[in-house]
Amino acid sequence: MLTTYLPELLSVAAIHQLAVMSPGPDFAMVSRTSLLYSRRTAILTAVGLGLGIAIHVLYSLVGIGILISRSIVAFNIIKLLGAAYLIYVGYCSLRATPQPTRGKLTDTSPTTPKLSTLQAIRLGFLTNVLNPKATLFFLSLFSQIIRPATPLGIKIIYGIEMSAATALWFSLVAIALSQPTIKAHFAKWQRSIEKIFGAILIALGIKIAVSR
Repeated sequence: MLTTYLPELLSVAAIHQLAVMSPGPDFAMVSRTSLLYSRRTAILTAVGLGLGIAIHVLYSLVGIGILISRSIVAFNIIKLLGAAYLIYVGYCSLRATPQPTRGKLTDTSPTTPKLSTLQAIRLGFLTNVLNPKATLFFLSLFSQIIRPATPLGIKIIYGIEMSAATALWFSLVAIALSQPTIKAHFAKWQRSIEKIFGAILIALGIKIAVSR
């Protein structure tokens, strides 16, 4: 039965991939963790982003997405929570104090305090799930691209594909940016990188907060 919906699946996958690859909070967060933490931490952050996609798919399937989009209060709560989270992470970046290093910088010895597995996943998860633009994107996807007659099981497959594609794409970004040569090049600019990404995240948070 899946072959019947293959054209729809390919359309959903292509549209979603283009959205994932566009610059935004997700890309900024993975770039930051890739340059300032270990490769493992960056990949775990990418996994968290993929799990965030699963939440968007879930509430779109049960119809909560429509309720959120029609309720100004509910949507603004999500918008302000997402903006506050990005501003908070950005503020922490601006206030971060790098730890001194000894010897050659390696992927497993970042100059910033390590994040636990849960912290890294949570970083990506909250960045994605609190993004109001993602809420509108999935509502549009499930209301305009995916046909109402599409079986629930097929829609779940779409959701799995989008979650996996998100985690895979940002894992590739993490692997590319966490190459030892790249990290070594940016090591001496670590404090500046923290400030730059802090400013970017705060700017994204403010932009989300004031968007209509």
